[in-house]
Parts: sequence; structure tokens; C-alpha cells
Amino acid sequence: MRRTRVLTAVLALAAGLLAGTPPALAASTPRAAVAADTYTWKNARIDGGGFVPGIVFNRSEKNLAYARTDIGGAYRWVQASKRWTPLLDSVGWSEWGHSGVVSLASDSVDPNKVYAAVGTYTNSWDPTNGAVLRSADRGASWQKADLPFKLGGNMPGRGMGERLAVDPNRNSVLYLGAPSGKGLWKSTDSGASWSQVTGFPNVGNYVQDATDTSGYASDNQGIVWVTFDESTGTSGSATQTIYVGVADKDNAVYRSTDAGATWSRIAGQPTGYLAHKGVLDAVNGYLYLAYSDKGGPYDGGKGQLWRYATRTGTWTNISPVAEADTYYGFSGLSVDRQHPGTVMATAYSSWWPDTQIFRSTDSGGTWTKAWDYTSYPNRSNRYTTDVSSVPWLTFGANPSPPEQTPKLGWMTEGLEIDPFDSARMMYGTGATVYGTENLTNWDAGSQFTVKPMVQGLEETAVNDLASPPSGAPLLSALGDIGGFRHTDLTKVPSMMYTSPNLTTTTSLDYAESNPNTVVRVGNLDAGPHIGFSTDNGANWFAGSDPSGVTGGGTVAAASDGSRFVWSPAGTGVQYTTGFGTSWSVSSGIPAGAVVESDRVDPKTFYGFKSGKFYVSSDGGATFTASSAGNLPSGDSVRFKALPGTKGDVWLAGGASDGAYGLWHSTDGGATFTKLSNVEQADTIGFGKAATGASYQTLYTSAKIGGVRGIFRSTDKGATWTRINDDAHQWGWTGAAITGDPRIYGRVYVATNGRGIVYGDSSDTGGGGGGTDPTPPPTGACTVTYRITNQWSGGFQAEVSLANTGSSAWTGWTLGWTFPDGQRITQLWNADYTESGAAVTAKNLTWNANVAPGSAVGFGFTGSWTGANTKPVSFKSGDQSCAVS
Repeated sequence: MRRTRVLTAVLALAAGLLAGTPPALAASTPRAAVAADTYTWKNARIDGGGFVPGIVFNRSEKNLAYARTDIGGAYRWVQASKRWTPLLDSVGWSEWGHSGVVSLASDSVDPNKVYAAVGTYTNSWDPTNGAVLRSADRGASWQKADLPFKLGGNMPGRGMGERLAVDPNRNSVLYLGAPSGKGLWKSTDSGASWSQVTGFPNVGNYVQDATDTSGYASDNQGIVWVTFDESTGTSGSATQTIYVGVADKDNAVYRSTDAGATWSRIAGQPTGYLAHKGVLDAVNGYLYLAYSDKGGPYDGGKGQLWRYATRTGTWTNISPVAEADTYYGFSGLSVDRQHPGTVMATAYSSWWPDTQIFRSTDSGGTWTKAWDYTSYPNRSNRYTTDVSSVPWLTFGANPSPPEQTPKLGWMTEGLEIDPFDSARMMYGTGATVYGTENLTNWDAGSQFTVKPMVQGLEETAVNDLASPPSGAPLLSALGDIGGFRHTDLTKVPSMMYTSPNLTTTTSLDYAESNPNTVVRVGNLDAGPHIGFSTDNGANWFAGSDPSGVTGGGTVAAASDGSRFVWSPAGTGVQYTTGFGTSWSVSSGIPAGAVVESDRVDPKTFYGFKSGKFYVSSDGGATFTASSAGNLPSGDSVRFKALPGTKGDVWLAGGASDGAYGLWHSTDGGATFTKLSNVEQADTIGFGKAATGASYQTLYTSAKIGGVRGIFRSTDKGATWTRINDDAHQWGWTGAAITGDPRIYGRVYVATNGRGIVYGDSSDTGGGGGGTDPTPPPTGACTVTYRITNQWSGGFQAEVSLANTGSSAWTGWTLGWTFPDGQRITQLWNADYTESGAAVTAKNLTWNANVAPGSAVGFGFTGSWTGANTKPVSFKSGDQSCAVS
């Protein structure tokens, strides 16, 4: 969790990611001239897995809360189910960086409104500028205001904040603190447009590491938080006093007392530290500040807490421990709005033995700790921890005191007390969201219970996926937490892979004819970089490293599990018989090549590097370069051999400034044929063949017919069906994809921050690829109308229209009348008109064709008042549809 997660092959892919327009937020979107299928999308449950730097509660509506992640989008809390729902799955391929959320603001005047400042990197890794997204329906749909600079949701300092804030008295006014020397920005039209506050005197000067030539650690962390003093304004009028935190150790806090017209540095403030948080208690007139000597979230060795009396200008050091005794910085600052004298803060960078949480009930006069030493190394906790819902949070550790498992956390920059419930508190860590619902036990002298409050929030970066023909349906290779063996996709696995405990797994494979044999490789600070399993990944043992290995690279298992080929980082390609007790250097193939195995012949392995395809027929001892030409010249390539057929290889990859697409070989890589109907492709995977088909189903993350998406072919790539939609794009999906060999239509998709997404088709038997017969439709139909989410004044619904007749449709309409006068605010995967309560939805070009027995789906968000009764009748053309 201490590692910076950087998009795989991002530099090589940057040119390719710039192509096209973002379907998620564009006014109009080009559509692929391919058939569409209705898919249901879910996450293979892991629950968490990444850093949650910020949690935001709405100050005027109970139970309305949001969480932001550094690379995995934003989420809204659903109190009824006590889980999070994702809000940014509509972010498309070309703007993958908008899955990184640097700040989030919930409007206390109009709780339906929420804002997200998005962008993942401020350097060249992110090809697009940042943006501020605004929603009037709690994140169900978004509008976008592009910014003339980048934002850094995964940059150093991302736990500081919040950088984005809504004026609590005049909610059309927002402020945004920018990085990279871009200063303070303001919107006066509810986030639709932004301009720089030219009178703000300090753009910040702190950088983590000025010598970093990549621009990552050397970027100016800029303006880091904005806080309004709501007591200095009245409803409808701009708040007069505003505080702003700046990444400048000598000039960290500024104030305006004239609604942002002029600004000045607050006199007498502490120096030598960065103010990570600035939280105001307007009732008692205190601005609390959490300071660290570093920007975080990984670093920080000294810290202080201070209180500024807004009415007298008095500064008071309220640090719970002496500065000399800190080995961490402070953050995670929160005030109990029901009892404003109660304040909490975290030692966010206390990695060992654990994080620390501090609590004061007298405005910082005295403090207590979440845990204390009794007699070192023994400690006494004010809390108990229950991770039974996410058991892997113990990390399989068996530490010696004073360490404990599970840990209370690390990187604890975002901690918030529920403004309506003093007993509830949530905080983000590097791996999860923890929380409690009996926090007030702390003050009563009894223990409070800490539990994961993370269900629905899936934040892993996925590097590789495998779905064996027997055993567990899914094996994964993940960043930061290694990976999991899923025996049930709906349940959290008990533990990640152990022995070895790779921090990041970069590649895994299984023996096609002996799926109990599995191999994985990855990164580890010290120890072997490879592990083997002989029971389908349930248990593991470490192999040995060849000399010079520094990272995982890629690995391939022979089809019968008798040998392995490994292309690790730091040295050349290696091969071994057995389980890696000794390794030999492979000849004829360059270091850094991607390696895969033939799925039939145990002696045949393949490799690719810099435009060349390599083949070994002697178990990886020697490779020979193929004469196949016109393959991608770069190294952003993924390829796989088809199970069951020797020498059947599919290769995807490239870049927009060169060869880019999908290639197929039936002669073991001696020659390749490029598919003319695929413009770009980045992954390839195989799944169970459709009914009546002789060839396995293909899946790819690709651009086909002018549209980026997840596609399926049941006819060897002759035609394609787009199986995702504009509401389900998940940013960058270029790392891995695989179908399920046992369930037709099921596909597993790797995302970079939204975990493992899997889809199931409504077409359970399978049909052709993308062409349908076109006789006149009979009109028989069945409709399913389902409200998937509802809140005060708003809702989200999904509609499925099934063709229950005997002939295919070449176009369709669906009409209904809302019983309670509901109004649609946004609709996807169809065109629509609305006249009063009457709605007519109509097909788009790409989903006009619906075969008998198949269905087409679309979704929408809407508004309601009084009641939200479902429609009771639907018509497709002049035919009444059955309602299920």
C-alpha cells in the first residue's frame, strides 16, 4: 500500500489514449455499427484494496456521504444497504485520468448537488487536463467543466484537502485549489465555468523531491484546502471569511474577510510545516489545523496540531504529544458537529507499529489516544476490531508486539465524524474504509468497535486475470495486495495469496491441461519474486529467483505444468523444469519480452518484444524470431494462445501513431493476419463458445466501428458485439480480459482502480457475432422496469425490452406514461422524447437489431415528487408488452 500505483504502460499508451472523444460526458457520441447485447455488470468482491484519501459528509442531510479514491473514482454511501455505490464508471478510455479524484464537495444548500475535481497525474503520464464534474442528482449523472491545467488524484499530497469547496451560504460559488503553481480558482455559476483568483498571493512552493525528472515528485503541491466560515454570511449572500491552505512551510494559511476580494497571510501562524487540513468550528470560533513536515500520504516524520481563535487572532499549540516525540505528521482532522468541542486527528504517517488516532472533548485542551502502551511492547486499545466481513485485512500476518493484526490503519488522512451522529465515524486507510457506530464509547471508558465500512467500494488495480477450466472460476493478479483466488465472485476471499506475499503480482498463469498447477510473479522488497501452487491457487510455496531479478515481469506455464518460462525485470528470459529450484537462460529472445505458452504443446512457448514475435519448441531453452511483419513496433502488446488448438495465437496492441489492432495466427506465429474490422485493440481473451459455434468466444477491450468498448465475437472475429455501454466504461481497461470457459457470455475485465469487473449476458445461449436477419418484426415483447437507486427527489432506473416474437427487430421504440409525473434527467443507450408524463425511447444505430429471445436495455436518471410509482403498461410500437 506504500507504493504509488502508476498506470501500466502509460507512457507507451499515451498517444493511443488521446484518440477519440469521451463517451461518458460528451454531448454527442459516435456509435459503433455493431450489434449490442444487454449485460449485467458487477464486481468480483474484494471490498476495498486501495487508498481512500477523503470522506465527505453532507452538512444538511443525514446519511449523505461520499468517498473519493486516488485512482478508482468516487462513491456515494447508501444507508439502507450500508454500502457504497460507484459514481464515475462512465469515465471513458480517452479520459481515463478522470477516474482519479483529487477532491470532492457536497452542497449543503442543495444536497442533490455534488462536485468532483478529477485528474490522476499532473505530469505527462496523464494525457488530458483535469476537470470539475458537477451533478444535480447525487452523482448519478454528470456535466463537465474542463480546466486549463492538470489535477493529481494520485500525486503526492493527495490526502490533503479538501481542495474543492462550496460556499455554504451562496452555493453557486465554489473554490478550487490547484497544483503546479496554477493558484486558486473560483466558479460563480455552480461549477459550469472557472477563472483564476488573480488576487490570491501564493501559489505554493513545496515539492516532495525537486530532483525527480519525471515531474511526479517534483510538482508543486499548490493550494491544498479551502474552508468557509459559514457564520460570516447569510443565506443567498456570499460568505465573507474564507481560509485557504497553501503548500508553503513558511506561509501556510491565508484568509479573506471580504468574500475573496482580497487575501492576506494570517499573522503569527506556525512555520516549518505544511497544513494538511484546516477545519473550522464556527460555533466556538476555532480553526483547527493539522500540520506535517511532508506532503504525504507516505511520508511525514514530524507534526503539530494548532488552534486559531478566529475572534481574537490567538494561536495555540494543542498538539497531543510533544513535537520531539512525533515520528509522524498529523492529518485526518474532524470536528463533531453535534458537540463542536470534540475534535479528532490522526497520525497519518505512523507506519509502525500502527496508526494513531487522537480525541479531545475540550477543544484540544487535553487528548486521549486510541491505544497506549502499558509496558512496552504491550499495548492497551480503546477499540476492538472486527474484520470478519473482509478477513484478508489481517494480511495473513502474525506480528510481534507492539504490532497487531489487523492494523488500525496507515495513510489515515481522511477521518470524518458523522455531523448528525456523534457515534459514527469513518476513516480511509491505504487498503479500506474503516468505521464505527459506537464511537462515544471512547469517552465513556469502554471500547468502541472498528469494522470495515467498505462494501461496494472496489479499488484494486488489476494486472492479470485467469479463468481456468476447472477449480476456482477466477484467479487475479493485483497491484498493492497481490491477488486472490475467487471460488465465489459474490463473496470476499478469506486471504490474498501468501507464501510469498508479493506486494504486487504482475503476471500469473496455469497449466491448461492441469489447472491445479499455477504460477505467479510480482514485486517484493526482499525475497523471491515467484510462487507456485499445485492446488489451483489455494496454497502456495515460493520458488527461487535467477540472479539479477528486480521485479515480476511475465510468466508462462507449460500446458501440462512440467516447466515454466519467466521474463522477469532486471535480467533476461529464463526457463526451468519443475518448480523453479534452478533456472537457465533462454537464448534467442531479448530481455523484457512478454512470454506466453501454447495451450496444447508443453514444449512450445511464445514471446514478443519491440515488434518481433518469438517461438520456442524446446521448452523455452531457445527462441527463434518469426518472420511475421507489420506487428506493433512498441511493447504495449498482449497476446494469448487459444486453448485446445496448437499454434492458434491472438495478439492485441499497438499505438495510434503506428500499427494498432488485433492479429491472428494459426501457424504458431509464423504468420499473422490483421483483422480489418478492428481499429484498435489492447487485450484479448477467450471464453465458452456460443451454442452451435465451433470456436471459442473472443473478448477484447478495443475500438470497433468508431467506438471504444468491451466487445465479444462468437464467430472468430468476423463480427463483433459491444457488450458494455456508456454508463459502464471504467476508464482504462487495457491490462487484461478473459472469458469464462464454463459459462457462455461471462467476461472478466481488468480495470486500473475499479477492481475486477465481470459481466453476464442476457443472451445465455449465444448467437451470431454481430449480424442479424431482418424480416418484419412481429412486435411481441416483454418489459422489465427496475428502480436501481432512489433518493429524495431523484432516482435511477433500468429498463429491459425483450423480443419474445419469432422474428428479429431491425429497430424498436418503447413508450410508457409515468403515473406520478416523473421526469427524465438523463437517459443512456437510447434516444428519447418526453411530453408531459409520456415517454418514448428509441433505439440507437448500434442496438437496433434484437434477435428473437434476446433483449436490449437502457437506463436513465429522473426526478420525482410525492411518489415514484412504477409504470404499469408499455408499448413497443402499437404492440402492448407484457410486464415482468
